[in-house]
Amino acid sequence: MASIQRPASSGSSEGGGPAVDERKRKRMESNRESARRSRMRKQKQLENLTEEASRLQSDNASLAQSIKVKEEAYVEMEAANDILRAQTMELADRLRFLNSILEIAEEVGDLSVEIPQIPDTLFKPWQIPHPMMASPDMFLHGIQGLFAS
Repeated sequence: MASIQRPASSGSSEGGGPAVDERKRKRMESNRESARRSRMRKQKQLENLTEEASRLQSDNASLAQSIKVKEEAYVEMEAANDILRAQTMELADRLRFLNSILEIAEEVGDLSVEIPQIPDTLFKPWQIPHPMMASPDMFLHGIQGLFAS
């Protein structure tokens, strides 16, 4: 059996004439244009994503630097607080010593001396009343000022 070769067609039956060829040509042209638009959209998406990735990397680096600066400031504040705590304890010890001298002088010399007591808040500074009340604005704007150098 001999096979008959037919020209390649896009699914329509053979023949059809110039109107069919014109529709095929228009469809192919439309498909090419659609593919070109699709490639352009993908290229634009790629450019947008690349720009966003670059911006996010820059933001990330900026935030990392800001965190580093704040961590350094925190370490400095913590060191200053440690020094202040040590000084507070030393002063409290001196006050106790001086109070004991006053108590002895009071007993021996028949003196009436008012001996100040060490306030509890001296040893619990987190319980000292503060006149400033916290507010959301203070957190948003005030904290930034603490670390700005």
